[in-house]
Amino acid sequence: MKHSHKPVMNAMLTCDKVITEAGTGKKSLIGIFESINAGIFPCVHSSLSVYIKLTNAMGPYRFHMNLSDLENDTVIGRGEIPDEVAIRDPLDIHELIFDLRGLKFLHPGRYEFQLFANSEIIGQKAFMVNEIKGPTPKEVR
Repeated sequence: MKHSHKPVMNAMLTCDKVITEAGTGKKSLIGIFESINAGIFPCVHSSLSVYIKLTNAMGPYRFHMNLSDLENDTVIGRGEIPDEVAIRDPLDIHELIFDLRGLKFLHPGRYEFQLFANSEIIGQKAFMVNEIKGPTPKEVR
């Protein structure tokens, strides 16, 4: 479905966890990070959350997010907002939270989070997975 208002992503942050305060609905982002480090590949990152803030939307939307390996052009993780989101005012601010679990990174390099609204990409963010080298073992004499 084509919308006259394409949602605009104002923020995308990766963190360990997002907590929503009961009563106020305020979000607390715990452990914000931009990349991960690993000494051995493949590696598994047990869980992370992606917080998104968007505006300029109006109408019904289905949102999902992919985490793509840019080297292999494959999707290694996916999150979805299970219910359709109905947005009535394009000036309203909307927050989305995606929890991704058991992400398997085959190699160090560049990955990308991609946000979709009604199957159309509306935002993306690079995510680096770095290889860390441990100290080299000393020769045994």
